[in-house]
Amino acid sequence: MAMKFEKTGEGTYMLDVCGFVCPHPQLYAKKSLEKIAEGEVIEVIFDNPSSKETIIQMCEQAGNEILEDRSEGGKLILKIEKG
Repeated sequence: MAMKFEKTGEGTYMLDVCGFVCPHPQLYAKKSLEKIAEGEVIEVIFDNPSSKETIIQMCEQAGNEILEDRSEGGKLILKIEKG
């Protein structure tokens, strides 16, 4: 189990924090958002349902936009555009 942050394309990134429990997914999401530029997009993949609301709340407070909110095979995926 390891956090994985990688660039997936021009202005797009992926953060995989599956296996982590609160507060780690949102802490890693916050740190990853600080690393990318405004307007870039990060897809956060996690499997701890209780992290979802805190990540969304953190994004709203920071002015980041949730572009997509879906689940796939037990994994939760939030696509976030840095504002």
